[in-house]
Amino acid sequence: MNANQQPVPTHFAPEVAYEVEPAPPAPFRARQATQLERLKARLLAERLPPRPGLPLAASVQRAAREAAALAWTTRYPLLVFPELFDELAAAARQRVARQERIFRRSRELLAA
Repeated sequence: MNANQQPVPTHFAPEVAYEVEPAPPAPFRARQATQLERLKARLLAERLPPRPGLPLAASVQRAAREAAALAWTTRYPLLVFPELFDELAAAARQRVARQERIFRRSRELLAA
């Protein structure tokens, strides 16, 4: 020990143990999951045309699943989901329309 160093007296308090019993979140989240699925089904029925083509239906359903998954990570999934679904469904519709234009143009070029 150096001459300038002095020992520091230490004092530790008695150890305290806590019993923590968190409330199980499952019942609330389960109810919320059911409500989210109902909301997803209702919005899909509202936003898909009566007889959509297979590519459009598949893309919009995929957008709904993705929106539900993303919304579920937020604190208020039922509040976030509709707007998120609208954004993703609009992007899906644009993507399908673009693919159809490219396919139609490709067929015309091959036919010529």
